Amino acid sequence: MAMVITLPCATTALLFASLLLTFNLAKSQSFIGINYGQVADNLPPPSATAKLLQSTSIEKVRLYGSDPAIIKALANTGIGIVIGAANGDIPALASDPNFAKSWVNSNVAPFYPSSKIILITVGNEVMTSGDQNLVNQLVPAVQNVQNALDSVSLGGKVKVSTVHSMAVLRQSEPPSSGSFHPDYIQALKGLLSFNNATGSPFAINPYPYFAYRDDPRPETLAFCLFQPNAGRYDSNTKITYMNMFDAQVDAIRSALNSLGFKNVEIVVAETGWPYKGDSNEVGPSEENAKAYNGNLIAHLRSMVGTPLMPGKSVDTYLFALYDEDLKPGPGSERAFGLFKPDLSMTYDVGLSKSSSQSPSSPKTPVTPSSPKTPVTPSSPSPSPKAKKTVWCVPKAGVSDAQLQANIDYVCGHGFDCSPIQPGGACFEPNTVASHAAYAMNILYQTAGHDPWNCDFSQTATLSSNNPSYNGCTYPGGST
Repeated sequence: MAMVITLPCATTALLFASLLLTFNLAKSQSFIGINYGQVADNLPPPSATAKLLQSTSIEKVRLYGSDPAIIKALANTGIGIVIGAANGDIPALASDPNFAKSWVNSNVAPFYPSSKIILITVGNEVMTSGDQNLVNQLVPAVQNVQNALDSVSLGGKVKVSTVHSMAVLRQSEPPSSGSFHPDYIQALKGLLSFNNATGSPFAINPYPYFAYRDDPRPETLAFCLFQPNAGRYDSNTKITYMNMFDAQVDAIRSALNSLGFKNVEIVVAETGWPYKGDSNEVGPSEENAKAYNGNLIAHLRSMVGTPLMPGKSVDTYLFALYDEDLKPGPGSERAFGLFKPDLSMTYDVGLSKSSSQSPSSPKTPVTPSSPKTPVTPSSPSPSPKAKKTVWCVPKAGVSDAQLQANIDYVCGHGFDCSPIQPGGACFEPNTVASHAAYAMNILYQTAGHDPWNCDFSQTATLSSNNPSYNGCTYPGGST
């Protein structure tokens, strides 16, 4: 729920502003997708799932196969569909162009364009599977699928790629030193040349959850959940990373750049956090899952981007739409679903168009995505005799982590942050403090000139000093 709706003593103007925000946020967002796994025996029918998805801001769905019932159910919804060819299909796709044509004629051509198929993933985490024969056949398989699409005039409309685990990296810390494992470089170069030539993405599966599981310290948890933390400094770029997601994605960016593929875009094919697990598992909980997914969504909506890819949000497919109750392994493997089989939410992360557009705060630790609203004093101070122009600015000494959280909150809730994005009048100086000052002020000026709109967990204050500079104008309001 947007901050302005929850405020006590909300004025008519404030309510109007909040309604505008809710309207803007209700629109689907092309960078938010979700994985629709089917290793389960209790899933709702595809038609019900299609209606559920249309009630959310999710605009893309990734299937691990090509179930025609699901593809048909998503027809005429405008939802982008990623379909998959199984690892077991790769040898035939690589060796037999006619098999590739048959696959496309069966799984794509009958449904497109009513069903908006946008990407075919050939195999999943093949590169790190340990099957060198399969690795060697991956590029020929991908190329034959592309040729098959070209033969039915879909080559420029449906992209082809594959999906990788983060294990393709030999090094990921600091992010600027991200590099691929030498064992995979030869195969990756062929695949990346294909990605580069066709405009298809490099798809990865980053899971901060696994990073925390392997290093279960409180400071690691905060870093993984987008919560206030000291950050991790990259001495090469002089950038302090404030969350694991950005660090992992930028490590991939650095690895791609090091091989000369600066123009190949990254897609996050999977990322998520389990809401429960076995008693001996570290990290699964509803509180952590809600914090990770909710704060990730807010981060994506802010359009801040990552330090190496600022001003845009990487297409990100959340894992997962439903629990998959037949999956083997520890209990957490069956507890990633954001929705239940009865179509209700497992927990609210602000995806529904009809309900709140931001997640509720987990109880502890304090999440940065919900600046607190102070209680209105019962005896407010007398109003000044004459109205004066004031601006909402950060207090001195506030950490970059909290300021970044304030930016994510404001920009993720529909306020206009374009001036602090690359090319904007207030982008320079490109610092967290400068961007936060603009973002916090724009919320105060837009939502209503009330003290509780300039609180931000007690990190903000009102100032009569105009912070505008050069061509960057801060809107001012009277109080």
